[in-house]
Amino acid sequence: MPARLRPLSPADLARARTTDDRRALVKHYLAVLAERTPGASVEVRVPPYAAVQCVPGVRHTRGTPPAVVEMGAEVWVALATGCRTWQDALDAGEVRASGERADLAPWLPLDRPAPGHSPGEGAAAG
Repeated sequence: MPARLRPLSPADLARARTTDDRRALVKHYLAVLAERTPGASVEVRVPPYAAVQCVPGVRHTRGTPPAVVEMGAEVWVALATGCRTWQDALDAGEVRASGERADLAPWLPLDRPAPGHSPGEGAAAG
């Protein structure tokens, strides 16, 4: 079983941004997404770095999940940080999304506090 992804500490996130550490940023934002949208009905893939299962709903245990979202690292980081919108990335063909619940727009960008949390309430750093 692969190791669970974890968000970076604020200091490590700042360092990853400063050095443009694509691998660390991809894994950080995937971990934040998984924490904010627990579940297993959507698999978000950012090859070759990582994938997470998230979003409540139908759980799968074998084979392809009910919904799959896949994109490159640059696109994922841009979506997570609010530099791109979900719709723009879809329209440009930079995101492949199929299946029920494959729309991640309600949860993006991830750099803002989670819905229902103020910045001081321990929302995931990002």
